[in-house]
Amino acid sequence: MTSVVCNPMDLSYRYQDLRPMAGGRTVHREAADPSVIRYGGRFYLFASMSAGFWHSADLRTWEYRASTKLAPLDYAPDVREINGALYVSASRQTDSPFYRSENPLADDFTLVNGGFPFWDPHLFQDDDGAVYFYWGCSNRQPITGVRVDPDTMDRIGEPVPLFGGDPDRHGWEQVGENHVKAEPTTELARRIAEHLGDGPFIEGAWMTRHAGTYYLQYAAPGTQWNTYADGYYTASSPLGPFEYAPDSPFSSKPGGFATGAGHGSTFQDEHGNWWHASTMRVSVHHKFERRVGLFPAGFDTDGILFCNQNFGDYPTIVPDRRADPWTETFAGWMLQSFRAKTIASSSAEGHGPELAVNEDIRTWWTAATTQPGEWLRVDLGEERTINAIQLNLADQDLAAHAPELPDVAEAAGERRAIYPDAHPTETLIEISPDGEQWHTVSDNRGSNEDAPHAFVVLEPSQRARYVRVTAGRMPFDGPFSISGLRVFGIGDGQAPEAVTARANRVDDRTARIEWEASATAQGYNVRYGIAPDKLYHSWLVYEQNDLDLRTLNAGADYWVAIDSFNENGITAGPVTKIA
Repeated sequence: MTSVVCNPMDLSYRYQDLRPMAGGRTVHREAADPSVIRYGGRFYLFASMSAGFWHSADLRTWEYRASTKLAPLDYAPDVREINGALYVSASRQTDSPFYRSENPLADDFTLVNGGFPFWDPHLFQDDDGAVYFYWGCSNRQPITGVRVDPDTMDRIGEPVPLFGGDPDRHGWEQVGENHVKAEPTTELARRIAEHLGDGPFIEGAWMTRHAGTYYLQYAAPGTQWNTYADGYYTASSPLGPFEYAPDSPFSSKPGGFATGAGHGSTFQDEHGNWWHASTMRVSVHHKFERRVGLFPAGFDTDGILFCNQNFGDYPTIVPDRRADPWTETFAGWMLQSFRAKTIASSSAEGHGPELAVNEDIRTWWTAATTQPGEWLRVDLGEERTINAIQLNLADQDLAAHAPELPDVAEAAGERRAIYPDAHPTETLIEISPDGEQWHTVSDNRGSNEDAPHAFVVLEPSQRARYVRVTAGRMPFDGPFSISGLRVFGIGDGQAPEAVTARANRVDDRTARIEWEASATAQGYNVRYGIAPDKLYHSWLVYEQNDLDLRTLNAGADYWVAIDSFNENGITAGPVTKIA
């Protein structure tokens, strides 16, 4: 089978029972701040609020493994290999412990040291065996580093402040949705905003050494926004001094179905291919409601660190050899289901079936009952070649269905607990050429499979006009809810005509991008960068032909190109310098 994946990653994200500061209760999935390494021939993924971790042999299929040794309610866990063993730490406002493991699948984590209070930790072992520790998650305090003893994790020498935020020069560090600060709508939000101020949270350190240069990566401005991204500084030694990389952010996905690509980790597979795992936001039930994304990455010949996030939530090939991350990882399958005609067995008020095909993970269709057998049907308008189907489930009003957990504890200033058991998602996916004769492509009813973002590859591809999804049992016996029924394949028509950008700098951090709309385009992928041959950043938009790009770095020149696309393909636009 072709190894293809699609963001958000299909992990058995854990449910938590959360009592927010503002009152009330919510039950929803969460995982974020992914720390991924390859150890002993397997990949290990640790993420916030997961009460365990995931492991995989191929980056495609991930199995969850609970841990009774690691704390379940810690944020931003870090995992790194030190002297042949895994070392794990996480964020706490009290002393934060380090754990060591040589066989994580056996849950053999043992306490190394009680540590000290830190948030967003990260360990790094240099080629000479020296070990360094980085931490920081603040809109006032800098990322800090120190050398540590690899056996005891005791600090060696004094901590070194490394860098903080600079949103006056780094446009992408500006807070807010689309980098526009919103005014608080409640008294509690106003007090919180007044306390926090306008500074970005600089957090999520991750160190990579490449060709003798140290790349210290960090996230900004905040996890709840579509603009959450990762930038980096470089140095010739692990504790600096560090110099800002003007190509930052190297990981950024502010547009498309699932947005956000901050607070991540950069690692290599067995073939030497680079990858970057990062946080993607939902942030509807709570600002920390999030998912995990995986993107091809690498370093160019000038040492610039990049991620390929063009069409970053479309199908991506996981190569079985060393591959070019720009030309050999996109599956080439286009979205066939955007704004397609939909009907459903029933719909809850405010959650109509059209919300399952609008390319927004933050809205969803919900059935009017909780009974198995509720269904959603998509009409593509004509027969098309279908290569894959992604079924993204949502959590609708689960607090009314899930039992309250008795062991709720304080974490990050709120009361919460994680449900210990998996919650299978039973679905039947069928396709049809005529709406009468149906062919099953996936059926996990009666299984224990938990697939909240199921991605089904059809091999060989098939021709169909209709796709139907029918519910079996849902988590907590709640209602069937779909944020995205996404059908990928190849249409029979032509790709849209090329468009040309009109781009002008508004100020040091902002450019206004406009273009003439293409009558046959679904949307546009705005690519930009600091050189005409280094358009490493992208912003995917639907149904608009302008963009205020507030992500620029002061003092740097930029170039832009706009690729038009539809269900049939992509047409690259010419490269234009931003005037």
